[in-house]
Amino acid sequence: MNRLVLGSITVDVVSKDIKNIHLSVYPPSGRVRIAAPLRMDMDTIRIYLISKLPWIRKQQEKLRKQEREAPREFLNRESHYVNGKRYLLKVIERDEAPRVELKHSKMELYVRPGANKEKMKTILAEWYRRQLKTILPPLIAKWEERLGVQVNEFGIKIMKTRWGTCNREARRIWLNLELAKKPSECLEYIVVHEMVHLLERNHNDRFIALMNEFMPKWRFHKDELNRLPVGHEDWGY
Repeated sequence: MNRLVLGSITVDVVSKDIKNIHLSVYPPSGRVRIAAPLRMDMDTIRIYLISKLPWIRKQQEKLRKQEREAPREFLNRESHYVNGKRYLLKVIERDEAPRVELKHSKMELYVRPGANKEKMKTILAEWYRRQLKTILPPLIAKWEERLGVQVNEFGIKIMKTRWGTCNREARRIWLNLELAKKPSECLEYIVVHEMVHLLERNHNDRFIALMNEFMPKWRFHKDELNRLPVGHEDWGY
């Protein structure tokens, strides 16, 4: 992968066996990526990008204005989200194994006496990870049958610029830990998106046609996900 720098904008350039150029600006940070046909040289790509600078800046400005979660302080009655639902935090100090419990509209975070914010952050991150590890296997199995593909492995990690990735050769998908906070429809959209990459590597017309066929409302879920507040926390992984 090459990179072009146009003033303050850095663009990842990928040359692929495709017919048309695909230019994308990705949430949450406004990362810019262009996929160009193999025959297209870098000078031509640069000229094309210069012509698209107003559009790129407009998209990045939209992302910068997107609502962001306030830094989590892990104080009582602080808002936290699970599957798109808002919960008010209640920190409970007990000399026992840490855990998280959801009760009605409350998230009860049990910690040992004297636990600091970083410890609470780690406990909650691991809890979110376990939630996804429970939700994902049946969801992946559902779409393996519908798409006629097989996922050999999935993983969960912090991603600063992507909601998910797919390794076609290993047949492995990765999902962003932040998806545990988002509505289940948004999580499913990302799972389907990454699994469709097992059928089509590129974001080309065939990829879009497959998404339209198997998940006709995918654009709605994509827009919903990108409208939601961007996670503030760096879980430290």
